[in-house]
Amino acid sequence: MNCHDAHIDETTGDWHLLLDDLRDTHASPSVWPFPPTRTDSDAVIRTLARFHAAWWDDERLGAGIGTWGDPADLPKGQQQMTDAVAKLADALGDRFSADKRAFYARLIARTGPLSARYHSRRNMTIVHGDAHFWNCWLPKPGVAAAPQLFDWDSWRLDYATDDLAYLMALHWYPDQRRLHERPLLDAYHDELLKQGVTGYGRQALQDDYRLSVLWMTMKPVWQHAWGLPPWIWWSHLARIHMAVDDLGCRELLG
Repeated sequence: MNCHDAHIDETTGDWHLLLDDLRDTHASPSVWPFPPTRTDSDAVIRTLARFHAAWWDDERLGAGIGTWGDPADLPKGQQQMTDAVAKLADALGDRFSADKRAFYARLIARTGPLSARYHSRRNMTIVHGDAHFWNCWLPKPGVAAAPQLFDWDSWRLDYATDDLAYLMALHWYPDQRRLHERPLLDAYHDELLKQGVTGYGRQALQDDYRLSVLWMTMKPVWQHAWGLPPWIWWSHLARIHMAVDDLGCRELLG
């Protein structure tokens, strides 16, 4: 999708984007929060795979395109996580269980070892950062056009499964996720191979996905800290922890 003009007024905060008008050719895969069909889900995840593959281990990553996180910033990051978790715990009181408090304490303590995958800078790409299904418009039936990803303000350099964990583990309840998660990961990996990605096996994808799901437990915590309304983060908090339990992600905490 082309952006023809963009502007923000620093004084008032008013802004605008002038984008291609796709109303005649494209449509959302479903009406939020209703999940898309399996066919449309497959189309979205293959679209992400093609985008990720186009930037896979590109030499420009961190050298003109984005920046890498600095391991020296780990203590600052841990403190920010601690503060955000404490803010959520204070807001929820007894609705934030002792188990979750212990979980987040362990996650923060293990941030260093868990970050080793990121700092390897191997099998990395540009991730969308807000890759829910409704940020991808699909061609309408009978229209010969490519799917369109949009809303790119959260993009960053990372391993690709962060987008996949956001797409499925954060947004789907267990019955939907258990039915479609593995086949869609298979489809994603199949598309990577078709696009020429090598040296990244299906098990490596699964390992990265589990790690991304573990990290995704911080998403609702950050959303609360940013002041987003509870109707966004409350269900995310429940769903992502159910995914952690289903996928055995606690094992990664050591």
